[in-house]
Amino acid sequence: MSKAPQYGKMEGVDKGSYIEYRGVPYAKPPVGDLRWRAPQEPDAWEGIYQAVDFKNRCVQEDHLAPPYDRDFYSNPDFARPDDEDCLYLQIWVPKSGPKHVEGTVSGTHKKEAVSPETAERPRQKKLPVAFWIHGGAFLGGFSSELEFDGKAYCDRGVILVSVEYRCNIFGFFAHPWLSAENERGISGNYGILDQIAALKWVYENIGAFGGDRDNITIFGQSAGAMSVQTLVSTELTGGMIAKAILQSGGSYGGGLHRDIPLKEQEQYGELFAEILHADSLEELRAKTMEEIQSATGKLMEKAMPIAKGLFLTPTLDGHVLDGGYYELMDAGKIKDIPYLLGTTRDDILVTPEMKEKGEFSELYQGCIAFSQKLEELGRNPAYVYYFTRNLPGDDFGAWHSSELWYMFGTLDRCWRPWEERDRELSARMLYYWTDFMKTGDPNGAGKKVWKPCTREDPEVFELC
Repeated sequence: MSKAPQYGKMEGVDKGSYIEYRGVPYAKPPVGDLRWRAPQEPDAWEGIYQAVDFKNRCVQEDHLAPPYDRDFYSNPDFARPDDEDCLYLQIWVPKSGPKHVEGTVSGTHKKEAVSPETAERPRQKKLPVAFWIHGGAFLGGFSSELEFDGKAYCDRGVILVSVEYRCNIFGFFAHPWLSAENERGISGNYGILDQIAALKWVYENIGAFGGDRDNITIFGQSAGAMSVQTLVSTELTGGMIAKAILQSGGSYGGGLHRDIPLKEQEQYGELFAEILHADSLEELRAKTMEEIQSATGKLMEKAMPIAKGLFLTPTLDGHVLDGGYYELMDAGKIKDIPYLLGTTRDDILVTPEMKEKGEFSELYQGCIAFSQKLEELGRNPAYVYYFTRNLPGDDFGAWHSSELWYMFGTLDRCWRPWEERDRELSARMLYYWTDFMKTGDPNGAGKKVWKPCTREDPEVFELC
């Protein structure tokens, strides 16, 4: 059976109850003349593509601050080389339908490569698809980090796809030189265009894996959630998105989003060219990957005080985004689909003073406002959560990203001294997440314990 009808056949890694396809190319490597251009459709391949190894991550600096260093980046088995050639997908596909599961133990690696011809996968219907976008402040992160895995989703009858995309200067560099060579007169947003290209690849090819192209849920955390809000706010994604989950990054009226106009982003780009002593676009593209990466740190030092925060982020270019995030919501230019979103208790924007006074952050309030804005637009309100479990083992509490271990079911990969309540919470969150992906309702067919957040009843469902 052809796994990617437009490109050729492929084999993945047999993990017992599911198959893992690693390093699937969804675009040509953005190197050489393709650096700082929109992603280009990949070439077809001869023979059978061996999707058995994870590929490169986007060029970046590691996030080494606690607790991220020990939790997510301490295991060398999950380290990936940095390279501009990074536009790949990971796909986890069940061999059969969902099983009744309570545990969240990760599978062991098997060397045997397997294709659909050798793996019997009886199904009665197409499976829902979960499209994961990693976080990392648009500066880093990668799609096969220690905490990410598809086993728990496969066990529950969901195909998981995780996407690598260009970050930092490689993904969001804008400059008048780049805009001049573009037919639309724009530049930047390459990382978002990567995500859109990956989503299009999945939409067009996931049927060959047994997936339902009409039931794709995009979800992400932090910059991944901000990416999700970008993808549901742009016309470029058309009807490819059925549902969306935004973890610690989705909001209305207050949160992490920044509306950076193209002209402002181009000014930062001009500063970058000055740092590299480049007098033309040709000279910029001739710089080595290492030179670009080294200059990025200098750009951050000089531009951050001017930008007053992160700036290598999605840009209002009139193509990907034709208005500000909240402006687009006001105009009803956000997809009319089911939404689930929330934050953690010790999330970004939460200060010790706020905790002491029992106050909630702007991001927390922005999630409630997001749901109530949907209701105001005549849409179905969202399901809003608040993750409050203090992770055992240290005093960081329910920190930004801490829920990832739970909703990916990868507790056993972590050093922490988990308790039974942690495993129970993980099982419940996987139930909520995958049921929402299947039906748009996290409650499944059971008792409706999680109600949408409305103006009359602004419920925020606590996960603890």
